[in-house]
Amino acid sequence: MPPQFDSRNFFLRGPVGRLEAILWSPATASNLAAASAAPSASVAPRYATVVCHPHPLFGGTLHNKVVYQTAKSFRALGFPVLRFNFRGTGLSEGVHDRGRGETGDVRAALDFMADKFPSTELLLAGFSFGSWVGLRVGCQDARVARLIGLGIPVDNSNFSFMEQCAKPKLFVHGERDEHGAVAKLRELLASWPGENRFVVVPGADHFFTGKLDQLDRAIADWLAPMKPL
Repeated sequence: MPPQFDSRNFFLRGPVGRLEAILWSPATASNLAAASAAPSASVAPRYATVVCHPHPLFGGTLHNKVVYQTAKSFRALGFPVLRFNFRGTGLSEGVHDRGRGETGDVRAALDFMADKFPSTELLLAGFSFGSWVGLRVGCQDARVARLIGLGIPVDNSNFSFMEQCAKPKLFVHGERDEHGAVAKLRELLASWPGENRFVVVPGADHFFTGKLDQLDRAIADWLAPMKPL
């Protein structure tokens, strides 16, 4: 039976104002009791997760389909998941800062999840611009145990910070990604330390159009052993 989750829309306190956010978290014991006469004992999630959205100047928000699918994949594994809008996006306060100030937004999201799930390791995922910003923070933050980069834009962004990042990482990439040549990414991965699993989705573009099921499968295959029993 799929895990039952609560959904909460709220504003996260960011470094330059409020950040619009949605939190999916495992249903409370009282809610589970209402749904079942004999609920199973609750099990602490293996990871609490944060997902970072693509470039806001090109329509990227927490509602992006790749971000939403990634959140669904985490939820199916029983992991609480936070999506948020970067500064100046949607209802979030502040103005876009070309990936500089946005690192502070990611830290605020991680702080929130670490406070809400204090005994749980963190996992950070980012798509496109969200990977460039999010992975920079996740590599440095000791609370983040694993990282996922989706459609990382290696053709036009500097990912040299990954050369010092030995944490386990999953990269899921479209074969026809317009912002990151597969050959270039494969070459970079060979020089980055730690576990770097690389999944290329055949025929997929940057947004995994028509291929989101394969994105889900790649995430599940990598993380399924860590789901609660």
